[in-house]
Amino acid sequence: MNRIFRKMSLKRRLWVSFVLLTVVCISATGTYVSVFFSQSMKSQAAKTSQDTLNKTAQVFDERLRNIVVSISTLMMGEPFQHAMRDVQARNAEDYYNRLSQLQTPFAQLMLGEQSVESVLIHTPIGEFYPTENRRSTGTPFADTAIARVIADTREPWNTLWVRGHKDELFARGKPVVSLVIKPLFDLQLPGVYVVVNIREDHLLELIRAHLQEGSLRQLMIDRGGRGVFSSIPNRTDTDSRLDDDIGDSERGHFEYADDLGESYLVNYAGLGMNPDWVLIGYQSKKQLLAPVAQMRWTILTIMGACILLALILSSMLSELLLKPLFKLRNLMLKVERNRLDVRFESPFEDEISQVGHKFNRMMEQIGELIEEVKTSEQEKRHSEIKALQAQIDPHFLYNTLNTIYWKSEMDERQTVSEMIVALSLLFRLGLNNGKEITTLRQELDHVEQYLKLQTRCYPDLFRYEIRCDDESLLDVPVLKIVLQPLAENSILHGFQELDRPGRIVIEVAAEGGMLMLNVIDNGNGMDAERLERLLSGADAGHSSSYALSNVRARLALYYGHRGAMKLESVPGVRTSVKLMIPCER
Repeated sequence: MNRIFRKMSLKRRLWVSFVLLTVVCISATGTYVSVFFSQSMKSQAAKTSQDTLNKTAQVFDERLRNIVVSISTLMMGEPFQHAMRDVQARNAEDYYNRLSQLQTPFAQLMLGEQSVESVLIHTPIGEFYPTENRRSTGTPFADTAIARVIADTREPWNTLWVRGHKDELFARGKPVVSLVIKPLFDLQLPGVYVVVNIREDHLLELIRAHLQEGSLRQLMIDRGGRGVFSSIPNRTDTDSRLDDDIGDSERGHFEYADDLGESYLVNYAGLGMNPDWVLIGYQSKKQLLAPVAQMRWTILTIMGACILLALILSSMLSELLLKPLFKLRNLMLKVERNRLDVRFESPFEDEISQVGHKFNRMMEQIGELIEEVKTSEQEKRHSEIKALQAQIDPHFLYNTLNTIYWKSEMDERQTVSEMIVALSLLFRLGLNNGKEITTLRQELDHVEQYLKLQTRCYPDLFRYEIRCDDESLLDVPVLKIVLQPLAENSILHGFQELDRPGRIVIEVAAEGGMLMLNVIDNGNGMDAERLERLLSGADAGHSSSYALSNVRARLALYYGHRGAMKLESVPGVRTSVKLMIPCER
């Protein structure tokens, strides 16, 4: 084949080469576009579906959490506590009095939570429930599905969720999902349960309200494969591989094929209030990729037209490419226009080809040198930013852990819990999955967690406030960990030996295409001479200016001349550090 090709005339070789090159390029391009478009659609659909599912799960969790909080409020009230004391004392004489006292908390609960169908407090001395709901006299509590679930639950529990069933406790008998809570009381009271029946239709409407137009469908199941709502039938054992794909993970997506061969894209998200419940979203892969099939036929039509056009035009175009010297000359002209990716191609070994090969080698060496310079500069820039970030002072961790220890010794469990959560969020937001850029929302959340911890460590030292009137700015990308060093500088140096309560205000605004981040405190401040030394970098090694010089250097490294820091100070009155960075949405 090679010998035949070499014996062809230059014009014929160019003609054959042009046709083959056209066919290969168009075929490769069409195949790549088709595959890429298909994968892109699946990826985008999975992301969109996951976002929708996460939002629905969040709203669903919030509704359940509100119900739990309302029930907890009821249980902390005096009427409930009095009733529990009667239960503890086995005193049934005041039953009707306690029942009457509980009607107001019951009414407040059901008025505040419209999705609550009914409430019942089961005790050994009698049942307490809103008198406006008629109790089913023929169904004792021990014979209900709720009692069977309680009896079958072997692990210790305080809150128990019962999947959808008919309300057996009250006469209306609507489909409900039940919440069973053990009472909040000084002692554990056996046989006492607070049962809250939540209307199933309200929960289903909550799920449907967040569905957008499209093929996505949602349902709620438990990790055993059973439908949470009574309207969802239990799945069969043939779908056990769906449970295997979900497992114990909180959220994710995968492809799934049913017994009929129908493929689906499945997303899932676990609930925080009940980890055993999983919200599933699924959509038909065939319907989702229907535009891809139409696009493939369009690509095939275009490919055929292009190949036919190539056969017609190849003879005329070959006349223009008869002289390889012209080709090499044209390549050199392109190089003069900074097109460094051009290469000379020829299967021959004549003088022009040798010159062309030398030309290719030269261009490869130039490209390698350019890439080495680019890589070297990028690594240097990245290393400088990493080094500067590593210098951010984390010494407050000792005081934080010490405060957590002493507050735990004093049995301040709520405060300890809040401080641990704030410390965890602080480090998670600071790490940011190793990325240099975060969003303004996360940056404000990061500095808020830091200030929250410092107010716990120094309760009377200062107060803080974060202002952002334009919520659209919260998604603007910013360099991470630029506000926390400034707030730390205010606490360590601004409030030192201050004879009045300190105050830190963080303001966010946009002006002239720039994002303005302003950290203001009423601390000791600094004089004009020292302020000038800070701006010039003369005091960069001093501890009092360390945070300011650090942030200023990082802004210069990442944003160049577009980023800036402006400092203003009236000693003893007001100090302001304003960061100005490009507002790139």
